[in-house]
Amino acid sequence: MKTDEQIIELESRLAFQENSIVELNEIITDQQGQLDRLVASVAMLDSRLRLLAADVGGETASKAEDEI
Repeated sequence: MKTDEQIIELESRLAFQENSIVELNEIITDQQGQLDRLVASVAMLDSRLRLLAADVGGETASKAEDEI
């Protein structure tokens, strides 16, 4: 392979790699956004679950006191 052909081949490979990096970066950015939203959703659900558990626990304690 001649030097010019080698340079063209290397430039082609470099362009492909640069394009792949850009695409992968976009994918990672999208996935990070999804992960952030999922973490926020889990935190909200955890908070709601704790509130419900406290309500149920409070109702159980009130019923027990009423029976005494």
